[in-house]
Amino acid sequence: MASRRTGTAAPRRDVKVSYAGDRRALAVPTVCRAVSTVLDGEEVGAATVAITFMSTARMRSLNRRTFGRDHATDVVAFPLVHDDGLVGDVYVCPSIARRSARRFQISPREELLRLVVHGILHVLGYDHPEGASRTRSRMWKLQEAYVAALIGGHV
Repeated sequence: MASRRTGTAAPRRDVKVSYAGDRRALAVPTVCRAVSTVLDGEEVGAATVAITFMSTARMRSLNRRTFGRDHATDVVAFPLVHDDGLVGDVYVCPSIARRSARRFQISPREELLRLVVHGILHVLGYDHPEGASRTRSRMWKLQEAYVAALIGGHV
């Protein structure tokens, strides 16, 4: 994780959080804190980010339309090109996050935070390989460091 710069004005950031079909997700202040933690850690200035929590049906439809995969997934992220700073959309499926949390024996809150962080890292241009080697990637290690900081800070 990169350290936060000191002595400078806070960058202009706009984080929009919406719930499209699944309200059992993270509270808006928690999502905003997670996004800010990653953006600060990666030394990103101005940013506009939208985080949308979606039902399984909506996520399946998005995944099918966008990637041709006819199943729901846990998170999808889209970086957008814009001259005024970072812009991105992140879509998270809480029902899949809850399923994963049970499988990994962690709290649904932790898994939802992980998916928000994961999506923001994708918006920032990070990527990971598929399969078992994904947990050894630089992106995964950054993700887990941010999640640990957020969980340790009781966000």
